[in-house]
Parts: sequence; structure tokens; C-alpha cells
Amino acid sequence: HVQLAESGGGSVPAGGSLTISCVATGKILDRCGMAWYRQAPLKELVSTITVDGTTTYSDAVKGRFTISQDRAKNTLYLQMNSLKIEDTTTYYCAVAPGDYSSPSCAASWGPGTQVTVSS
Repeated sequence: HVQLAESGGGSVPAGGSLTISCVATGKILDRCGMAWYRQAPLKELVSTITVDGTTTYSDAVKGRFTISQDRAKNTLYLQMNSLKIEDTTTYYCAVAPGDYSSPSCAASWGPGTQVTVSS
């Protein structure tokens, strides 16, 4: 399995910005759509990106978050602007739902990265 590792979380004031990253151990971004989830309290799908760069966002983050990828660096990003207190939780990257069952897209969930937004 490809291993995924999130980083870049931290504490920011409401209205602030933060960019989190997810590095993959293999070239999974070249063949699989990827996604960001957050735990609040169940895992909630935040955003997805296909291999060709097509993106989707949940209504809760649309217009504030931007997903992107650097396939040369095997890295997925989530830029988060206008952060709200309710964005506070742990964020995880994973294979996107559409590719989750593909054998070539097997990947282990990482430990996540904590984002805390304060008033």
C-alpha cells in the first residue's frame, strides 16, 4: 500500500489561513483521484481532485478552500482561507471515493493533521 502522511496543521485565529499537505510514498496521484476528509465527528468529505485536476468541494468549504496537487512531488494540498471555528478538527487525505475500490489505488490512511481555529 502507498502510505499517506499529512502535515501543516496548527492553530490559527478565525478568519485566518492555513495550507495543509499530504505526501504519498508512491506515484498514486498519477493514477488516482485524491480527497481531503475531516473528522467532525464522523469522517466528512471536504474536497476531491481527479488526476486531470477536476475539483469538488463540500458546501461547507466551497469558496474558502482550494485543493491542489503537485504530482512531481507526490503531494496533495488543501489551502484553507477564511477559517471558521467550526473548521476545527483533524484533516486526512485519502484516495477519492470514485477510485477507492481500484487495486492500483490502495493506500493507507495517514495519522491526520489537527487544525484548530480560535475566536
